[in-house]
Amino acid sequence: MIFLELVLQNFGPYSGRQVINLDPRGEDNPHPIILLGGMNGGGKTTLMDSIRLALYGQRAQCSTRGNLSYSDFLTQCVNSQANPAEKTRVELLFEHIEDDKPIKYRIVRTWEKNPKDGKDTLGILGDDDTWPVDSLVNIWDDYIENLLPLGISNLFLFDGEQVKELAEQETPPQIVIEAIRGLLGLELADRLAVDLEILVNRKRKELAETKDLAELEELEQRLKSQQEDYQVIEEKLATVKNEIEELEAIQREALDKFVSEGGKIAAERNQLEQQQKEKSSAAENIRQSMYAVAAEALPLALIPNLLSQVQTQGAKEFRYQQIQLARDVLLERDKRLLQWLNKLAIGSEQVDKIQSFLVEDVDNLYTGYAQTEALWLLADEESLSQLDNTRYHLQNAKVLAKQQLVNLKSIEEESIVLARQVQTAAEPEAYRKLRETVETAQNQVVQAKANYETTRRTLLELAESIEQTKKELKEYTDRNIDTKNRGHIITSAAKVQETLKLFREKLTLRKLNKLEEEVKNCFLYLLHKSDLVYRLTIDTKTFALSLFDFDGKPVPKHRLSAGEKQLLAIAFLWGLAKVSGLRLPVAIDTPLGRLDSSHRQNLVEKYFPAASHQVILLSTDTEIGKQEVETLRSNEAIAREYLLQYNSTTRQTTIIENKYFW
Repeated sequence: MIFLELVLQNFGPYSGRQVINLDPRGEDNPHPIILLGGMNGGGKTTLMDSIRLALYGQRAQCSTRGNLSYSDFLTQCVNSQANPAEKTRVELLFEHIEDDKPIKYRIVRTWEKNPKDGKDTLGILGDDDTWPVDSLVNIWDDYIENLLPLGISNLFLFDGEQVKELAEQETPPQIVIEAIRGLLGLELADRLAVDLEILVNRKRKELAETKDLAELEELEQRLKSQQEDYQVIEEKLATVKNEIEELEAIQREALDKFVSEGGKIAAERNQLEQQQKEKSSAAENIRQSMYAVAAEALPLALIPNLLSQVQTQGAKEFRYQQIQLARDVLLERDKRLLQWLNKLAIGSEQVDKIQSFLVEDVDNLYTGYAQTEALWLLADEESLSQLDNTRYHLQNAKVLAKQQLVNLKSIEEESIVLARQVQTAAEPEAYRKLRETVETAQNQVVQAKANYETTRRTLLELAESIEQTKKELKEYTDRNIDTKNRGHIITSAAKVQETLKLFREKLTLRKLNKLEEEVKNCFLYLLHKSDLVYRLTIDTKTFALSLFDFDGKPVPKHRLSAGEKQLLAIAFLWGLAKVSGLRLPVAIDTPLGRLDSSHRQNLVEKYFPAASHQVILLSTDTEIGKQEVETLRSNEAIAREYLLQYNSTTRQTTIIENKYFW
């Protein structure tokens, strides 16, 4: 299947008649990508909705519809400046293979503002666009289900928000699970099982006697009622599960806001203030200790040169004084020696020589110790000793003062950090509101989980009741109904049911094994980390993805970055499309919202050109930017480019052909 042309007339912000050629096939090699650029609010989502609306009409799951009725939705889609006499019109021309031949159909939906019957008018045109194919109009819903079933359409026509939701949830939403089952053909076995039950019930009625018929019908009515209740409760369970996920997201946002806006710090405010007081007290103790050190010898550290000069001068004067004392002692000794020599019988000439020697010897001994300047310090030995002690204590005081300064600076920095934390803490009233918001969100999650558990138990009890009723029906059949003529059908049906159950399990495993391999290969192909995942498994019931590394250990999903989660979701959708074997167009709205540059480049180069034979991309200028579009152009992946130019004054969008943002 391939989309060839989309026509919008007075639809949403598209005033007048505007045509978009979607055919990716050119004269040379086909290029798969149709690129449409538009700013937020410029009509990209509306364009995607127009494709869904053309295909499915009232059943279309349009993102802008919400809870509106179909009539109100159609009225909402009418352009605000449209002429009341003109109808709003959406056309989609597509081609597919039928009986081994290509055939084209143009879907045309028209309506007026405030349609009287609340519906649009559907027309199907054939190859030449001149004659309506009325036979298709009446069976269009069934016809399009065979080409592109509504249940799986969201797997081929999706947007960035859908990928984000699929990436964040541990298990896919129920609507995606049903689409997956339809895409893999797993619902055929379930449908056959239901048909078999209908056949068995019909045969039971044919075989039952009149007196047994009432009891049989009562059992069947009870089973039907139980099955209907089961379906309702099952849908309710899925709704409650989605509600829990939404409430948990709200709870996380409330908690993040609580923390970011100071709620957590406010909760610890008293502790922070106490720590701040302790730091202030410690800083004051250090200051007092420094005051005590400064009251002793520490101020002398301001005059280290003077202290050195005083010590040097004192040592010099003290040495000079010692020399003088020693000289006087030697002179007295020499005097006594000469007097003694004069008393001996020694000649005066020898005595003179001895005297000359002693004088010369004293002079030689004290040469260089003469005082060239006057003594001015006049310090005694005790004073010089006190000076040495003072300098020693001064050195220790300097080391102690430096250490105390370091400690004081560290404590003051810690005090500044604590003061900043206290200042950023929420005010009491704001903190109370933040805390109440968190508690409310937590209570809602708890209540929703309790509701989920109650609903789940009810569902289990109802499943047991259904099995019991089926058992009673079987026992009733075996006991009261003659099965000689047609009873073999009922017996065979039971065997077929068992075989069908086994077939369904094996089919599921076979399909999922193939899907696991495809999704893993697609994920590794898109991811720039080849060593992150070695194996990938998909749960047979919930279709939840589980990742394992090369050591066989699970890789928790929260370990993946936001971009990696989005790539995993895209790989999941891509793998589904491959396994399904369906050749369908892929349309993606806002595809690159949360990806970093490397992941974005991988998606641009590897996914977009290979996602399908036709890939319609609706992007802003920040998603597929200048670098990305140049990459796609250089790889010859783009067939056509359009710019959705939005005029904020008139609130109208014009489609410009052969143009993108750059």
